[in-house]
Amino acid sequence: MKLNLGTKLFLSYLLVLLVGAVVLVAVAQVSLPGAYGRHMGGMDETMSGPMMQGGHGPFMSEKTSFASFRAGFFEALAWAALAALGVALLVSLFVSRSLVAPLKEMTRASRRMAEGHYNERVRSGRGDELGQLAESFNTLAEKLEQVETMRRRLIGDVAHEMRTPLTAIKGSMEGLVDGILPASPETFEQVAAETERLSRLVDDLQELSRVESGAFTLDLQPVSLPDLAETARRRLSAPYAAKGVSLTLDLPPDLPPVRADTDRLLQVLTNLLGNALQYTPTGGRVTLSAEKRSREVLIRVTDTGIGIPAEHLPHIFDRFYRVDRSRSRQSGGGSGIGLTICKHLVEAHGGRIWAESAGEGQGSTFFFTLPVG
Repeated sequence: MKLNLGTKLFLSYLLVLLVGAVVLVAVAQVSLPGAYGRHMGGMDETMSGPMMQGGHGPFMSEKTSFASFRAGFFEALAWAALAALGVALLVSLFVSRSLVAPLKEMTRASRRMAEGHYNERVRSGRGDELGQLAESFNTLAEKLEQVETMRRRLIGDVAHEMRTPLTAIKGSMEGLVDGILPASPETFEQVAAETERLSRLVDDLQELSRVESGAFTLDLQPVSLPDLAETARRRLSAPYAAKGVSLTLDLPPDLPPVRADTDRLLQVLTNLLGNALQYTPTGGRVTLSAEKRSREVLIRVTDTGIGIPAEHLPHIFDRFYRVDRSRSRQSGGGSGIGLTICKHLVEAHGGRIWAESAGEGQGSTFFFTLPVG
């Protein structure tokens, strides 16, 4: 039977009182005869003395007997109280240590975590509030450890992503200065392309910072999803055609409008369709579909791409998360900024977003919901 902390404290106090009372009675019973005998030892002499011959013997003997009994009783009670106090202190010490020990352990672990040691964990086998607190502490430590891992990965990924275009720009400029590269339009176009790539990365990081901190506002209004999907399709028609991937819209004509911010929803659709293009090989296809479910609209972006292993699905929306760490952003590995932005924007609209995949080579589907406008 699991007891909460309040019940345990009450029972611990009750236990201390009961133990003290039992010890008090037991010691009193053991010590009372001896104490009574010592105080009553002089009764014979008193009863045979002059007071017995003066006619007041019975009264004096009764008074003296009561005084002796009282003295013996209080002596026994004093010894019993001392014994009960000692036992009660021992029991209280044991109970308090059993309750305080987990708190001290969590205090030490929290101090270690404050110093950056996020692998600290505490024992959480109890079934009371202290056990729940220990489990919550371990969950917090695990989350902080994950955040620290992501922070280090973020720094490494940002450095890597910025180093590549900067290296290309630096090499081109050095080649122009040394006369190795010709000052041709092709050379300047290459430098401009790398500069644009670096600018997009900086813009993505700024956008990520805004959406994660909630530093943006939404202009919510009824939005026609088919019209917005057509806008996204036109925006991405050139890269889809260049890679040889087909993009299909499968939206019912009676689809109700959604309550959304037009620009932000277009950003979500563009990011998801762009992500699908990135992971779909030549000859594949991407389908954007939607359907009404209760008071929300479910939107799907389905591709026939490389798929996502099951162990990566819970982290696919983490910032800078890569399914394959060996692949670069340029070669198709992606950095996960776009998906992270999508997650925050969809949730800001009051919707949900998730991904499903049958496994590697089986394609993937990204789902998100929006409230009906």
